[in-house]
Amino acid sequence: MRIADLIVFLVYLSGITLFGLSFYRRNRSAASFTLGNRDFPTWVVGMSVFATFVSSISFLALPGSAYRGNWNAFVFSLAIPLASWIAVKFFVPLYRDFGSPSAYAYLESRFGPWARIYASACYLLTQVMRIGAILYLLALPLAALFGWPLGAVIAGTGLAVLLYSALGGIRAVIWTDALQGLLLIGGALGCLLYLIIRMPGGAASALTNAYAQGKFSLGSTGLSLGESTVWVVLAYGLFINLQNFGIDQNFVQRYMASGSDRQARAATLLGSWLYIPVSFLFFAIGTALYAFYSAQPGVLPVELLAPEMGDRVFPWFIVTALPPGVGGLLIAAIFAAGMSTVSTSINSSATVIHTDYILRFAGTGQSDRAAMRWLYLTSAIIGISGIGVGFAFIRVEDALDAWWKLASVFSGGMLGLFLLGAFTKTIHVGGALAGVVLAFALNLWMSLSAVLPAGAVPPSPFHTYLSIVFGTLAIFLTGFLMAALQRDR
Repeated sequence: MRIADLIVFLVYLSGITLFGLSFYRRNRSAASFTLGNRDFPTWVVGMSVFATFVSSISFLALPGSAYRGNWNAFVFSLAIPLASWIAVKFFVPLYRDFGSPSAYAYLESRFGPWARIYASACYLLTQVMRIGAILYLLALPLAALFGWPLGAVIAGTGLAVLLYSALGGIRAVIWTDALQGLLLIGGALGCLLYLIIRMPGGAASALTNAYAQGKFSLGSTGLSLGESTVWVVLAYGLFINLQNFGIDQNFVQRYMASGSDRQARAATLLGSWLYIPVSFLFFAIGTALYAFYSAQPGVLPVELLAPEMGDRVFPWFIVTALPPGVGGLLIAAIFAAGMSTVSTSINSSATVIHTDYILRFAGTGQSDRAAMRWLYLTSAIIGISGIGVGFAFIRVEDALDAWWKLASVFSGGMLGLFLLGAFTKTIHVGGALAGVVLAFALNLWMSLSAVLPAGAVPPSPFHTYLSIVFGTLAIFLTGFLMAALQRDR
């Protein structure tokens, strides 16, 4: 344990928590909890969009992926420009015209209550899984740096974020996001520069060696749908990013909290496009780590040489290679990445439960006091559930791969419902419901066929990343075709 690192980290953690709690007095109604007063500066909302998109999954798992393999996962980022353009062109004005703080109220207006419940339930499951993955990855560097148990760090971090995101509401979340976004960019850039400067034998020679071993490859360009080829990852990236920026409550709430349509569009483009160069930094860090340790055989402990330990190499570098105090600052940057996303997930999930379930089925005549009690309670339920999932992630070998698979499965193809509602004039409710059932069956088959006993079901020949692609297409095409057949009768 290095005292300087501990002091820097504790100053950050206590400072950001107190800053978030400072918004408590301005958070006394459901409207202030979910949307604030819609007077945020555009750059603040944009940085919040960016910080929500980046997390400890990005800060630790992307370098881990590049260290372990190559830049195949960077293809995901290349799909962002098209996905964010579609979101800005079609979805941002749609939600702002509709006016609800929940993204899923729109589905009820098109398909009925079942669609709203289905989509919001898929969203909530995804957020709980996401919180768990992020808290686990946040715990890795602290466990390496200070020797603290992973479970204790997961619980402590989760409770700290839960405290300020619940009491401070959306104002605390967006403003802390903006500050944390700036910190994490500075931390990633500083770390990469330090690696390049300290590279044994010179950076040019080491990175040339890494290039010769295919560490910068974007992956296979073959046409196989059973491997993570460039095309499979690109398709996954397009659909999951369209889901993120087009229908995810985390982002829709920021569109609604913006002062105008123009500000909402500008903030979305700023936050989404900023992720591309920052993700480049993360992959560059992973490859630089590979070059750094390849040039020094025997420096890494034996237990970190196994491929499944790639996520833990970066934390080890922070502990052993960075000067005292600098390591604590980088840990703070990693925590900034994770805490911003966790706080958003907690706030947005509480908003969804309150808007789509409590108000929808219990009536709208709640006092502000009663509404805030519900929002505090639901925030606690989501936060504690995420902590529980974080404990489960301790046994996972590849956090990035596990998260991508979970996100693809739990998304349930709900993007297809939004596309069907937004881009078709005639709605066939039965067709939409049939598409949802088909998408659910496809997701189960693609995700579980590999772990079921041999012969139980035919094995899926498709990569799990394609679950969201096939699920979305199943819902959209089934609903569209049945509506077309209805018109022809």
